[in-house]
Amino acid sequence: MPNRLARSTSPYLQQHADNPVDWYEWGEEAFAEARRRDVPLLISVGYAACHWCHVMAHESFEDEATARFMDEHFVSVKVDREERPDVDAVYMEATQAMTGHGGWPMTVFATPDGAPFFCGTYFPPQPVQGMPSFPQVLASVAAAWTTRRDEVDGSAESIRAALAERPPTAPLGEDLDPHAAERALATLARSFDTTRGGFGGAPKFPPSMVLEWLLRHSARTAGHGDGADPLELPDALDATATGAPSGDVDPALRMAERTLDAMARGGMYDQLGGGFARYSVDADWVVPHFEKMLYDNALLLRVYVHWWRLTGSPLAQRVVTETADFLVRELRTGEGGFASSLDADSPDAEGRPAEGAFYVWTPDQLREVLGDDDGAWAATTFSVTDDGTFEHGSSVLQLLVDPVEDDQARLADARARLMAAREERARPGRDDKVVAGWNGLAVAALAESAVLLERPDWLDAAVGAADLLVRVHLTGDRLARTSRDGAVGTAPAVLEDYAHVADGFLALHQATGDAAWLARAGALLDAVLARFTDGAGGFYDTADDATDTVLASIRRPRDVGDGPTPAGQSAAAGALLTYAALTGSTDHRAAAEAALREPVAVGARVPRAAGWALATFEALLDGPREVAVVGPVDNPMTVELLRAARRSPAPGAVVVHGEPDTEGVPLLAGRPLLDERPAAYVCRGLVCDRPTSDPSEVAEALRR
Repeated sequence: MPNRLARSTSPYLQQHADNPVDWYEWGEEAFAEARRRDVPLLISVGYAACHWCHVMAHESFEDEATARFMDEHFVSVKVDREERPDVDAVYMEATQAMTGHGGWPMTVFATPDGAPFFCGTYFPPQPVQGMPSFPQVLASVAAAWTTRRDEVDGSAESIRAALAERPPTAPLGEDLDPHAAERALATLARSFDTTRGGFGGAPKFPPSMVLEWLLRHSARTAGHGDGADPLELPDALDATATGAPSGDVDPALRMAERTLDAMARGGMYDQLGGGFARYSVDADWVVPHFEKMLYDNALLLRVYVHWWRLTGSPLAQRVVTETADFLVRELRTGEGGFASSLDADSPDAEGRPAEGAFYVWTPDQLREVLGDDDGAWAATTFSVTDDGTFEHGSSVLQLLVDPVEDDQARLADARARLMAAREERARPGRDDKVVAGWNGLAVAALAESAVLLERPDWLDAAVGAADLLVRVHLTGDRLARTSRDGAVGTAPAVLEDYAHVADGFLALHQATGDAAWLARAGALLDAVLARFTDGAGGFYDTADDATDTVLASIRRPRDVGDGPTPAGQSAAAGALLTYAALTGSTDHRAAAEAALREPVAVGARVPRAAGWALATFEALLDGPREVAVVGPVDNPMTVELLRAARRSPAPGAVVVHGEPDTEGVPLLAGRPLLDERPAAYVCRGLVCDRPTSDPSEVAEALRR
């Protein structure tokens, strides 16, 4: 008989609806039951595409004996971390403090009022390599609760106090260091993998936010630095070692290009269908953890289109095209939004769940689809070997070297045939809940890609997702975090939702010229300033009237370091800064500067934890650069002026277009046509160039 989770709108929770465990959702019903029975809470946190979450579910939560013990001694609570990032953040901090690491599944034992006293991640069904089994952990915690209660309560209070008293990571009120980006660059270079790209060793996650910062830094400084002390870079960080073009290519661009190239050619990138897996388990970007997340692909889509804009890389253009098409083809929901993820697992040939089964190939399978000659050629081209790079002799497709020009048509044909054959396989599961913030990321990425590569179908998809957010998630200036099948979820939106949705709306305003998107973004950012402020220039992750009371008794969530997605405070700073450039609001620009102080200080010391803050800082240092193009959008001269403005990589630039004095668009006010011809007005700060109808003058003005 299904448990309470059958009523949930979360696909992850519904995956556990048939467990023999008497699961509760996070909420007062669970806390009240724990208080009534005077038993601990067992809080299990995961998400739908998490491979080891599924493993622990099959091994332990589907086991009748384990479920009986859980029901007898605990009140068990299932949490979807994607739906409740506030719950996840507080308990992840406790888990990392207690164990030195974190991850999912996360297993937390807490008092009935939610204070954690023992935390861990995955526990196996039997002891292995010094790790206790899950039944052993359950028995030990239950025994401690009944025989050493004072000790347990004391531990919970100590942990609660430690979490509540966490000091800021940087002195508040200090001015932004104008050379912080150069200092961060020198620090980052010391961890750069000059051979394989990326930073550090295995596993390697796509450093999307850091790469965005590196591209913006390169565009702002044009390789000349910003006047800070000279960089001390590894000797190996030169053009030949990184694979970047020789000449005066700067270190930021070298690191970005080497990494972007390696990720796009390796097994972490889907060489047939586009889109990136969550991470590579090795240091060479070969074997992925196969889940595909919306937020990863939205962030990377934006990075790759900015790489193309900066350098014209054909590889970047291909990745942008394939990844945008992947988002629209495989993650778009029937309501127009974008689903959260594709699972790592899918049924193999025998119908058993297997990680990566949908994506991997053997040489025999290639020959079966393509024939002997083309199959052998494809095996060499995609690095598919008899001993395999993955399990059971199968290989992840790679494209380490571009085929010669004469083989391009052959490659396209092989891809199309393999893609068609792959579509006959059992597909990975899809978590089709719509997360507001992640859809905001997708809207921004698709809108920018659409105008840069001139793909109106991508812009239509971005508008469709934004319309869903307005129609379903937005009530006044308040957001709901999730929806599914058009029905809104119960979880309140957090800071990242407000920030990313506002940023997506601002991108749509620039792409479409529709003033309504600017107004909607402004309302969301006003809500951020009114309800999320910490009183010292930063922001909490939850609104003052939407902070969970149990979490509030431990600590109101506030994190300035990037995780899988940009930190909410950095994301808010970015949206505030863009809004300020589009409207001329000095208040919003001042709020963005104040919000950047702490994360930029973190970034100067630990740049991999603050890529989005550093990227936003580059825009702050570079801008505001405002470009207003007036004229009919179907006029070829207007199109050329817009193309010149949009292709500028200047990180502080915003571009709007429309008829002169369009209502609700401040940058168009008082900007007439130039002798009845479309015109561009380019300003930087408080200084404006003369209006022009010459696209080359626009491009030149934005290079200065």
